[in-house]
Amino acid sequence: MPNDTLPNWPRAFAGPAGKALVKTCAEDFIVEEQLGFAPEGQGQFVWLWVEKRGANTDWVAARLAQLAGVARGQVSYAGLKDRHAITRQWFCLPLAQGRELDVSALDPTELRILTQCRHPHRLRRGDHRANRFLLRLRDFSGDRALAERIVQQIGQQGFPNYFGEQRFGIDNGNLSAARRWFSGETRPQRKEQGFYLSAVRAYLFNQVLARRLEQGSWNRPLAGDLLEVAESGHCFPISEPDEGLIQRCARGELCPTGPLYGGGEPRPRLQAAQLEAEVLAGQGLWTQGLQRQRMASDRRALVCVVKDLVSEWSEKDLQLGFELPPGAYATALLRELLQPASA
Repeated sequence: MPNDTLPNWPRAFAGPAGKALVKTCAEDFIVEEQLGFAPEGQGQFVWLWVEKRGANTDWVAARLAQLAGVARGQVSYAGLKDRHAITRQWFCLPLAQGRELDVSALDPTELRILTQCRHPHRLRRGDHRANRFLLRLRDFSGDRALAERIVQQIGQQGFPNYFGEQRFGIDNGNLSAARRWFSGETRPQRKEQGFYLSAVRAYLFNQVLARRLEQGSWNRPLAGDLLEVAESGHCFPISEPDEGLIQRCARGELCPTGPLYGGGEPRPRLQAAQLEAEVLAGQGLWTQGLQRQRMASDRRALVCVVKDLVSEWSEKDLQLGFELPPGAYATALLRELLQPASA
């Protein structure tokens, strides 16, 4: 991977169908966190339903910590959200009983507190059920019939669960920094290390997913696969896939998984293990660097199942609404449909 340029990973369908303008303004990219339960209304933690515009999640967390007079590390959230967008998400911080956060100093064009309520437990990463997206793709040019067909296929089959370009940093800077670190040229700070390790694991996962796309097994089980149960996220191993497992994968109830590389279990066996070993064989710098950092092995679904996908044309603009599970990237969905902006 010269200069840490990302490969043109394969797509699942016949796209891209054309080009469009994405995120011309914040209103073109709206994300709303779906918590899946309601705070109880009492407890030591204040949960804040926040609308942000043009700000990243970490900046909001630091701003809330400043207002509350607590350490930044005491402010938690369920997931990172896009900066160049309008996003609504939950934040959490400890606050004395009877006290509410004074938000009068906030700039409402950047940050609004929509709700304050209490809950006995801290909000943790991944506690939300899903994210709901409303996107406007402006000035589409290309094959409109193909675009409509791809949208229909995504709604029926899901799409490859690639990590989006955001994970790799601006101009893939997180990968470049990881390369310098793993080569012994630099020693990044601990907070930066987390970003770099995540970028490397994302790259390796995408490489495995790309291979399975090439061989047509991204959405069907191989012998020795670890399958994820869509509703619970629980993984279990299989030997030879039978027709029942194949059909459950086709319905989106189960999903093959790929590696978030690290030591220990879980690991696939048989055909699935051989495929992953072949892909990772040429990635020694990355795999050895992750081993030195004692990263624990984990798995990620190869397929992202989309819920409630709706589309509507307004002259040359295409509006998409859909729900994705935590950790999935709307940009990976758009990649199936659109050419890169620079193409």
